[in-house]
Amino acid sequence: MSPVGVFDSGVGGLSVLAALRAELPHERFVYFADTAYAPYGERGDAYVIERSRNVAEQLIAEHGIKALVVACNTATTAAIHLLRAEHPALPIVGLEPALKPAVATSRTGHISVMATRGTLASAKYAALRESFAGSATVRAVPCDGLVKAIEGLETEAIAALCERYMTEAGPFGHASGEVDTVVLGCTHYPLVKSELQRHAPPALRFIDTGAPVAQQTRRVLASLGRLADGGDGGLVLQGSGDLAVLEAAAAHWLQKPRQQSAAVPAVSAV
Repeated sequence: MSPVGVFDSGVGGLSVLAALRAELPHERFVYFADTAYAPYGERGDAYVIERSRNVAEQLIAEHGIKALVVACNTATTAAIHLLRAEHPALPIVGLEPALKPAVATSRTGHISVMATRGTLASAKYAALRESFAGSATVRAVPCDGLVKAIEGLETEAIAALCERYMTEAGPFGHASGEVDTVVLGCTHYPLVKSELQRHAPPALRFIDTGAPVAQQTRRVLASLGRLADGGDGGLVLQGSGDLAVLEAAAAHWLQKPRQQSAAVPAVSAV
C-alpha cells in the first residue's frame, strides 16, 4: 500500500495524474510540483537533472514510494536514464511525445508536435522523430510561454497563446499537405485542450500520453506484484512553491479530487 510518486515541474503533470487515478482507483499517489524551479522546458539538461534527482530522492525518503512516474517530457528526456541507474529497485515510468500513435492514426501523414523547446531540442526527441522520418512529415511547434500561463491560470494569456500556436501548427484538414493530427508533447497542454480545440476543425485529432502512461504504470505494478488490492486511494500534494497555488490548480484541473489528504509543503534547495 505504499504510494506511487508523480512529479512535474509544475501543474502540468496533473493531466497525467488524472489518467493514473482513473486507471488505478485503489492506488495512493503523492504528487510533487517543483514550481519554485519551473519551467524545466526552458532550462538546460544539467538543471533539470539536478532537480529531478532532488525530487525523486525526497519522494523516496519521505514517502517510501513503490514506483515513480516522471510526468514531464523534459525531465524524462534529460534525466530518466540517470534516475533508473541510481534507483535500480524502483520502477520508473516516463513519457515522450506520442509520435508513434500519431503516425499510426494520421491519414495525411502530416503531424504537428506542440512541445517546449527543451523537449524539441533533446537528442531523445530527435531520435524519435528520425525513426518516423519515412512515415510522416512532422512539424515542431515550440510553445514558449504557454506553460507559464497555465501555471498562473492566466486566462487571457492562455487564449492568446493557444490561438497563436494552433495557427503555427496548421493548416489543418484532410487534403494533401494538411495536418490532421496534433501531438500535445507537454503534460500542461491537455489541461487547455478545450481552448486549443476552439482553433481547430472538429475532426482534428489531439494525442497526448496520459492514458498510455497510466496503462504502462498498471502493467509495471502488476508485473512486480505491487498493485493495491483495495481501498479508495488517496492523494497528497507537495511542492517546492506556494502550496495554496498547487491546491487551487488541483481543484481546478482535477475537478476536486474524490479524496485528497492534507498537503504538506516540502521546499527543497538545489
